[in-house]
Amino acid sequence: MSRPIFEVIALTPQDAQAAESGGADRLELVTDMAADGLTPSVEDFAGIRAAVELPLRVMLRLRDGFTPGDLDGLCARADALRAEGADEFVFGFLDADGSVDLAATAAVAEAVAGCRWTFHRALDHSADRAAVRAAVGALPGLDTFLTSGAAGGVDAGRDVLRAELARAGEPGYGQRILIGGGLRAGHVPGLRAAGFDAFHVGGAVRPDGWRSPVDAGRVAEWRSLIDG
Repeated sequence: MSRPIFEVIALTPQDAQAAESGGADRLELVTDMAADGLTPSVEDFAGIRAAVELPLRVMLRLRDGFTPGDLDGLCARADALRAEGADEFVFGFLDADGSVDLAATAAVAEAVAGCRWTFHRALDHSADRAAVRAAVGALPGLDTFLTSGAAGGVDAGRDVLRAELARAGEPGYGQRILIGGGLRAGHVPGLRAAGFDAFHVGGAVRPDGWRSPVDAGRVAEWRSLIDG
C-alpha cells in the first residue's frame, strides 16, 4: 500500500521549509487567508520553489468567493506562474447560483494544459456536488478533489465523503479525495480506517492559527498520525 498523501498550506518560504522538515508530501501555495486563500505572486512562488524540493500546487483564485472574476487576468497569472516553473495548480469555479461554472473552469484547465490540478472546496459550497463532479470529471489534468464533504466541514460531511469514496472509478469519481476543511486530528483514525489516503491542513499546524507560521513539530505529529 502506498504512503498516504499529506498536503500542507504554505504562505512563505519559512512555512514551506517547516512543512518539508515535518514530513509533508506536497504544499498548496496561497496568499491572503483572510479571503480563504488567493493566488500568490510569481515572486512568492519563486521564493518558495527555491526553498524546498516538495511538489507545489498553486492556487488560481483572484477574489474571495468561488466566481472566477477576471478570467483573462487569471489565465495570464497562470501563464506567468508556468513560465516561472509552476506545474501543479488548484482551482474551480461556481456561478452565482452555486452551479459549476464549467466554461470558466475549462478555460483555466486549458491555460494549464499538461499540468495536474485539484478542484478545490468550491465543490462543498455548490448547489449540487454530484453535478459538479459529472461536469468537470473529464477535464484534462484533474486528479484530485479537495473536499470535506460539506460546507460546514468534516464533522458535517463524513457520510458524504464515505459515499463518494464508495463510488471510486465511476465517471466523476475517479479522482483522489483529498480531505480538508475543518479536519482535526481526531478525525484521522476513522477516516484512514474507512480507506481515505490523502489529507490537507493549514491552520492545524500553526500554533496560533493563521497569525503564526507552520510549525515543523506539528507537521511531524500529523505525519505520524496519518501514517498510523
